[in-house]
Amino acid sequence: MPIESGNCIMCGIVGIVGKKHAEKIILSGLGRLEYRGYDSAGLFVSNDDTQHLVKSQGRIKNLEEKITKDINGTIGIGHTRWATHGKPSERNAHPQTSSDHRLVLVHNGVIENFEEIQKEYLADDHFDGETDTEIVVHLISALMAKESLSTKAAFKKALSLIRGSYAFALVDTQDKETIYVAKNKSPLLIGLGEGFNVI
Repeated sequence: MPIESGNCIMCGIVGIVGKKHAEKIILSGLGRLEYRGYDSAGLFVSNDDTQHLVKSQGRIKNLEEKITKDINGTIGIGHTRWATHGKPSERNAHPQTSSDHRLVLVHNGVIENFEEIQKEYLADDHFDGETDTEIVVHLISALMAKESLSTKAAFKKALSLIRGSYAFALVDTQDKETIYVAKNKSPLLIGLGEGFNVI
């Protein structure tokens, strides 16, 4: 499956940690970003017992219709995608995951050197979609495995290898209290609340 650049320019990212019913807050946030335009949307939420990754092509309403009462969490990230390359589809919608599904990533921007990263670090990896975002989450996972790095250390090292514009929100499914974020050129806001944080 060829990976294409130009993943998304006008995407929207929402995340929250520390609040019950993260899915409702994420859907509300994505709704506020609808004006930016998009072709697909998705969210990931988890709590102590369960985790859910839900994606949909088309309107946020399509995503909302897939959210059943058992899909809830205290941490989560969501995304609206506007693809400039790569087919609009559920498999290309964010969040994207590592091969073992431990890491979950949303991304706004374009990774300029994704082909070089794929060839140098991920030559044996299988990719489900066609996005540069999937390359990034696989890279972080590979650095964790090959160099025995923590999630934070692998994320920071991946950032040192990446060229381009980005706003990232990363969740490690083994850590229910942290959303890792980073930005370069793309906007990213962080909100600090009482007992919860948002992006």
